[in-house]
Amino acid sequence: MGAAAALVTGMSASAVAQPLYPAPDPDPFYAAPPDLPALQPGDVIAVRPMPPLLAFPSSTVTMVKFRSTNSTGEPIAATTTVLTPNNHAPDGPLLSYQHIINGLGTQCAVSRVLYSGDPNLQVREAPALNALLLRGWSVALPDHLGPTSAYGAAKLGGQITLDGLRAVRRVGELALGNSRMALLGYSGGGMATSWAAALAPGYAPELPIVGAAEGGVPMNLVKMVEGLGYSRHPVFGLAMAAAIGLEREYPNQLPISEHLNGLGIKLRDQIANGCTNEILVRGAGHSVMDVANETSLAQDPRARAVLEENSLELFDGVPRVPIYEWRSRDDALIPTDAIDNTVRRYCTAGTPVQADQYPSPDHLTTAVLGTPIAVAWIDARFRGEPAPSNC
Repeated sequence: MGAAAALVTGMSASAVAQPLYPAPDPDPFYAAPPDLPALQPGDVIAVRPMPPLLAFPSSTVTMVKFRSTNSTGEPIAATTTVLTPNNHAPDGPLLSYQHIINGLGTQCAVSRVLYSGDPNLQVREAPALNALLLRGWSVALPDHLGPTSAYGAAKLGGQITLDGLRAVRRVGELALGNSRMALLGYSGGGMATSWAAALAPGYAPELPIVGAAEGGVPMNLVKMVEGLGYSRHPVFGLAMAAAIGLEREYPNQLPISEHLNGLGIKLRDQIANGCTNEILVRGAGHSVMDVANETSLAQDPRARAVLEENSLELFDGVPRVPIYEWRSRDDALIPTDAIDNTVRRYCTAGTPVQADQYPSPDHLTTAVLGTPIAVAWIDARFRGEPAPSNC
């Protein structure tokens, strides 16, 4: 995922090519209003009841558009989808679930995937979320990559998650104004979750968050870049996608498109509106050297600064709420030492952290293994039990 920025570690002068943004969503609900700059983060822009979902038969669906902020401080319009259980009690628990979004197209957003019949959501997430809905929990599903599908922009995901929670509290018909809140996510969803937890004390201190469960989180993009290197890789498409996403979010710092060769531009154009499967297929077996003009890329401070800005291991902020963190003992996809270093820093600062490791070396299998424990941990926080810690 974060390995993308190996593409941005050299900024030589070359033919100018502009960032390629996704095709705008044709639904006008997603569009930003003209008065957006006058709004504050978390202000509600629009609310829309949505059709029932077969995957979530015991709930109603509401979409909320709100004002948030991008990585460079500019106002953006973002969206979240709220599942309200039929047995909802006013001010009942609210879980913000950050779905794994490995995509560059607007149709990859959770609010779209919910109605697309995506098998990953239907098979992997729906059963677990339905169990939570039956408990009376409301579930918010933010489109945490933002309006330009800025895949890889981890801090952005945290801000959108927090502003989404602010917004749903203000929607009277959802009856969540005094709800306790928790955060849950894995991998890319874990990035948004962990950043939301770390940013909350400074960005949204008023939110009554009781805990955050984050799994398989890529916590240092610099290390991911170094791990990828210049070798061909079966999931290079995700690295390329993250490079494109980061360029969208930081166009003045990461002019990636300027440094792509013919094959690189072709691959960028092929996946610019793609979701996970297309991105993986198109990029499989390629490397940085296949798609970039430079044969020797020198380290560039602007590129590194962006990677560091989106690396939680290097962020000074510390969550003020308990954390449940889980990962594979030997995850082949992400640098696990970055997770361990971050956990140690949180422990030193006094944050209760329960950190678990699973014997599976497979990144996604670990998500399945750890999610039930994470949900039980969140349930205990909602019930007010003291948070365990193995710091």
